[in-house]
Amino acid sequence: MSNSTISDSKLKEYHDVALDLVHKCGPILMKGFTEPKTDYKIKDEFWNFLTVYDKQIEDTLMEGLKAAFPESLFIGEEELTAANRQAELTDAPTWIIDPIDGTTNFIHRIPHCCISVGLAINKELVVGIIYNPPANEMFSAWKGHGAYLNGQRINSSKITTMNAAVIAHEISLINSSDTRDKNVKRIYKLGSKAAGTRSFGCAALSLCYVATGQCDAYHIDDLQPWDIAAGAVIVTEAGGCIYHTKGGKFNVMKPDLVCAATEELVKQVIDLIEEANQMTGTTFE
Repeated sequence: MSNSTISDSKLKEYHDVALDLVHKCGPILMKGFTEPKTDYKIKDEFWNFLTVYDKQIEDTLMEGLKAAFPESLFIGEEELTAANRQAELTDAPTWIIDPIDGTTNFIHRIPHCCISVGLAINKELVVGIIYNPPANEMFSAWKGHGAYLNGQRINSSKITTMNAAVIAHEISLINSSDTRDKNVKRIYKLGSKAAGTRSFGCAALSLCYVATGQCDAYHIDDLQPWDIAAGAVIVTEAGGCIYHTKGGKFNVMKPDLVCAATEELVKQVIDLIEEANQMTGTTFE
């Protein structure tokens, strides 16, 4: 399947079917969100959680998408874990699914959690849908047609300088000893230059907040494709830009990233990250 064979009408069909399915999964997420106590399992690390609602949402999405589009392949967080296989992106239409991003927020009833569904065709991200039921926020985008929040067009800000920018980063990443040192140093460098720094505990929504202009830039490393795929479509369709942390082309399969409202701002963020990487004399273990 080449890009020339993917019509706008077909992309819109993919988008509309997925949007409807994601919306129908909202009550499943809300059932767990409103329970006094949500049971969960710990996955590979003490901070990585799994709930019964993750599986219910992912199964619902995969079954519905496969029925509508039999040609579909899937990269799903819980499905990959259960099948004990590695994520692989081919040219086939591939849905990249995180049934609940921000699981820790979800468990603690903090309304920054969401269902995230991206679609890649020919290894290019073309559809993104992110739904935060507790806040009634439905973000959506498909290639070439802009980004939307609850059906209303959204645009990133025009901020070009760090001293006027609100930067998002995940402070919770310092709970991992493997990446603690670099993240503390990067937070220090970015936070000391920015007008404000925010941490939402949900990568997908952080990307959406850059798309709406509520934040002006976002940096994150060491995540997975399903954390980022849908948000990458939404932020670029809103007018923002996204790069690899070192300044190269963004790759959803190795999604270390900096995204920002403008090219000028993204370059400043990347330069500050490099300054942080060069810091010596103190190690945060």
